[in-house]
Amino acid sequence: MSIRAMWKGVIHFDAIRVPVRLARRVVKVPVQAVVGVKESGEKELLELRLAPSESRQAWAGVIEGLGRRNLAAPLLVMLDGNAGLIGSVREAWPGTRLQRCTKHKLENLLAKAPKHSHAELKRDYGAITHAENREQAEKAYEALCRKWQKLVPEVVTSLQEAGAELLTFYDFPCEMWKSLRTTNLIERVNEEFRRRIKTQGSFPTEAAALTLLFGLIAAGAIRLRKIDGYPKLAEVVAGAQRKSA
Repeated sequence: MSIRAMWKGVIHFDAIRVPVRLARRVVKVPVQAVVGVKESGEKELLELRLAPSESRQAWAGVIEGLGRRNLAAPLLVMLDGNAGLIGSVREAWPGTRLQRCTKHKLENLLAKAPKHSHAELKRDYGAITHAENREQAEKAYEALCRKWQKLVPEVVTSLQEAGAELLTFYDFPCEMWKSLRTTNLIERVNEEFRRRIKTQGSFPTEAAALTLLFGLIAAGAIRLRKIDGYPKLAEVVAGAQRKSA
């Protein structure tokens, strides 16, 4: 299927593990999912494939497949902290902006901190991800690093691993921030997949798993709503194209 007409905008990458019977044993196999956002704000499932792992090579295969279907390098890619995925995107699309999921990173930070400090850490982190502008976010980022370097150094190490890619969304119109700061868009798709296959036990084959998952989208059982601030998308892309011209 050609996606030549797919708008050069926002792409979300993620994976879900589903139980599949392989070589007489049920194993959890990653299903790599890619959702694109068109200029109209509508979301479109671009890819859904089973892979042996979430390695860099496996994700590179997904991106190469999108390229063969004529998808141009997007303006922005939304992703979690999977190192293989991040490396593949950077290599294939060096000019593409990356936005690390702020929700996933918060979960990483909380895993490093003792439970009694979680509420305090959430407040400090929220000052970064829900600031009025990027300047305030950067100040909150620096403040968290100074404070938590003394309290729990591993929290700061984890935060700095993502660095400025946690703040990319601030460079876009504020109307879009809610949809761009996390991978919730594709997480909701994954949650619905999990709900639908919960009683399945396991799939007899890889083909059976993909048939069901594709079918949920095709039949409208999973609806992908438009992203927030989509009327600003055309303006954002036009500005990016002028800068690159």
